[in-house]
Amino acid sequence: MEDTRREPYLRLMHLTKTYGDLVAVDDLSLDVEEGEFVCLLGPSGCGKTTTLRIIAGLEQPNAGEIRQGGKEITRLPVRERDFGIVFQSFALFPNLTAEQNIAYGLVNEGWAKGDIEARVDRLMALMDLPDDYRSKYPSQLSGGEQQRVALARALAPSPGLLLLDEPLSSLDAKVRVALRLEIKHMQQAIGVTTIHVTHDQEEALAIGDRVVVMNQGHIEQVASPVDLYCSPRTPFVADFVGITNFLRGYAGPGPDEVRCGSLTLHCGSPHGFATDAPVRLSIRPEDARLGVADPATLNALHAEVEDIEFLGSFYRLRLQVDGLDEGARVMVEASTNRVRDLSLRQGSDLAVQLPPSLLRVYPAEGGARR
Repeated sequence: MEDTRREPYLRLMHLTKTYGDLVAVDDLSLDVEEGEFVCLLGPSGCGKTTTLRIIAGLEQPNAGEIRQGGKEITRLPVRERDFGIVFQSFALFPNLTAEQNIAYGLVNEGWAKGDIEARVDRLMALMDLPDDYRSKYPSQLSGGEQQRVALARALAPSPGLLLLDEPLSSLDAKVRVALRLEIKHMQQAIGVTTIHVTHDQEEALAIGDRVVVMNQGHIEQVASPVDLYCSPRTPFVADFVGITNFLRGYAGPGPDEVRCGSLTLHCGSPHGFATDAPVRLSIRPEDARLGVADPATLNALHAEVEDIEFLGSFYRLRLQVDGLDEGARVMVEASTNRVRDLSLRQGSDLAVQLPPSLLRVYPAEGGARR
């Protein structure tokens, strides 16, 4: 039977990019569907911006292939590629008005004057730019307004692909939060396939259909924001996306048991490690449950509040748990109401449960599952 599956809109296949001895992108492969919003997330130097520049043709890979819309574009010149791009610095032409910046690409492509005006009108409305901003120069606009103009300019020629290189990182926090939602709504309205580079985990989780976590030139995990946060595949992802506790231990004799200090903790499913294999146990601070006193409950422990930090709608507590190795601590986040109901303060004794289904087990560095 003939295979009728459609090829993904963008395919990155075994891309590698080196600069001397530095491997910036290491055998990277990724498929992006048409209309999808994908965030490349990772720390500085992980290769995410280099990957974006390779897609744009601004860098050439040492090896690998890129296909867009069913066509190979690996060595295609920048001017012949179908994309719009927005940089961190906005890169607006300072001597052109907002209207002229938006229309720049259309003029170069030879669009008719009436069509240019109609396109600029639509994009200014989409970007929530008032009509009197047409004649303003970039120096007369705020950072958020400049970013809206830069987005409109990138979208003006109706590209098949929109590339965003940390477009919000130079804006203040409040503007960033507002504008990232506008970018998401705009992308959904237009349906343009989008690759968004960011080092901000909250930004990636808020706007991406899928998030690609990168580390040292390779992909650690590709998943939806919820799956990425709730089911991190590696310790790096668990630690980089959000906050997590790591406890050192050893796989127990039972398939769901881990020994941490003198405690035997149970996981929600078999962990797959040989008995006595060194492991790391991980749990998110908000997943620990305070005040669970029934000793028959799995992973019900006794703890003392060593430090307590008020953060508005919630508290962050550092707990010394009986039975853990000396120096090991568990960080817990609980609502202000819950902490008040339990009358917790520094030095308080309390019961805490680490729910088995929310514990994840990873190999110790250099270790592996059987």
